[in-house]
Parts: sequence; C-alpha cells; structure tokens
Amino acid sequence: MFRSRRRDNSVLRIWALIIAVLVSSFFSAEAKTSKKKALPRGTPVMWSAPEDISSRDLYLGSGGAANKPALRRIRFIKEEKGGYSKKFRIRDASGRVWVAKVGNESQAETAAVRLVWAAGYETEVNYLVPRLTIPGQGTFENVRLEARPATEKRLEEWKWEENPFVGKPELQGLKTMMLLLSNWDIKDSNNQIIQVKGTRKLRYIVSDLGATFGKTGNLPVLWRFTRSRNKPEDYEKAKFIEGVKGNIVNFRYGGKKREIFDDITVDQARWLGSWLAKLSRAQITDAFRAANYNPQEIEILTDAVLDRIDQLVNLPAR
Repeated sequence: MFRSRRRDNSVLRIWALIIAVLVSSFFSAEAKTSKKKALPRGTPVMWSAPEDISSRDLYLGSGGAANKPALRRIRFIKEEKGGYSKKFRIRDASGRVWVAKVGNESQAETAAVRLVWAAGYETEVNYLVPRLTIPGQGTFENVRLEARPATEKRLEEWKWEENPFVGKPELQGLKTMMLLLSNWDIKDSNNQIIQVKGTRKLRYIVSDLGATFGKTGNLPVLWRFTRSRNKPEDYEKAKFIEGVKGNIVNFRYGGKKREIFDDITVDQARWLGSWLAKLSRAQITDAFRAANYNPQEIEILTDAVLDRIDQLVNLPAR
C-alpha cells in the first residue's frame, strides 16, 4: 500500500515536471515573439516617379559608374548561408563590402534589378563581373556583386499581404513587374526593409530576383518541374496575359503565392506599362548587356520584354 502510494506520487511529480516544461516553453516562445523589435520610425518608400526614365543608364544601373567595385584586390570575408545560389561576402580594394552570387541566377538578377529600378522601384545596387577570383574559394564566371553599403541597415522582411502599400498603385505595379519578369519565387523572405542611416527613409525592396527570365510553370501540381530561371528561350515562349475578366487582368502564372496576383486591375497594369513604355529599345538592351548575355540572348530577351510592355499598354479599357 505504501509502495503503491509512493509510486503514484512519483508519477504525479513526473507529469507535473512535464507540464511545467511545456508551459515554460510556451511562455518562452511568447516572450521571444513579443520581444521582436518594432521598426524604427520612418517613411516607407517603395516607388518614386522615375521622371528621368528615358535617360536612365540601364547598363550601369542605380549605382552608376561611381559605385562600381574596385576589383584589383579582393578579400574573402565569409560564405553567406541560405538561398538557391552559392554566395560569398567579400571586400574590394576600396574597402566596400559586396555579396558575390555565383551560379545560374546571377545574370537574370542583374538584368531584373535594372528594369525594376528603371520603373521607379527601390532596389539593391548590383553589377555583374564576367570572371572573378575570390581568394581561397575559386574562380567563377558571371558573378553578381550586390552592394552592402555602410550607410544602410537591413532590418527585416516585409510581407506581400501586409505592408504600408496594400491596395496602392505602387504595390500593384510591383506585382505586375514580378509577372513581367516571370519571377516565380515570390515569398516574403525574399523581401527586405532597409533603413537609410541618418534619414527617416525605410526602403521596401524585393531583394532576390534570381528566379526570373524563364517560365513560371504550367499546371499548379507540376509547376515545380516545368519552371525555369535564366532561360531566354523559355521566357520568349511563355505566355504573359491570358485575358481580362471584368476589370481584372488574368495573367499566366504558375509560381508561388498565386493568390496575390488575383486583384490586379486593368488600370493598375496599364499604369506600370505606361512607365515602362518610356524606355527605349537601347535601354532595355543595356540591361541585358550589363548581365553579360550573348548577342542572340540579348535580342531574344529585349524583344520579349518589349512585347510584354506592349501587352500591358494595350490592355482593353473597361
């Protein structure tokens, strides 16, 4: 009898310990969530009217000639973890820090960033280096260098369905831009809020545009097997707009987060198209030259982008 009661008490103590651990874990998780830092006060900026769009240099991009990397000496800092492509953090001869991305996404991202910037959106500063040796890591072809300026602080990701621009033309235009580029890797973790130090500016950018200039996939179940990135022939053949239903544009898209593209109106799509239509053929060609595509690929990609811009501009009025 005594032993049975003692055994029962031991079992109760064990269960009490388990419950205590579970409760502690729950409140610890809650505390971590509540400790998440609030964004600093500032002005969110996603898009600014590109009044100089017809004269923007899409070969050098937003960084221009002044911010080009100094490649006469490169120092390896560390390997960057995560993502589809291999990346290294490096320092150039002038002391500036860059993230070097190697692999199939580098060319596509270099060109995509230039077109997004040309349309007035906040972007990273990047350049493509045809061949780069990173000490201790190897020599690589077509390396995208993305700036990490000391004047900017990377805060956290922003969400497509929850941000200061929901329902506004600039967000709807950015969605349309993702479709124009055939960016199938739409996810919140690819978005970034950047604080410009010494100002109240909070830049809302899409920080990874590597899964572009291919096709987004066809059937919802099979899209993972039919998608592609950096395939000019696929991009040229991929259908862009299926049609218009009521006042909503039906785009051909089989990638991630398909639901966020269900509310783009004719006026919103045409709004983006009207800006992009100000770009010359030579400017669009420069975006692909900057990404080191060969002449045939440049021709294919330039024609395809111009065709998609025409489709936006010529959407039927309500």
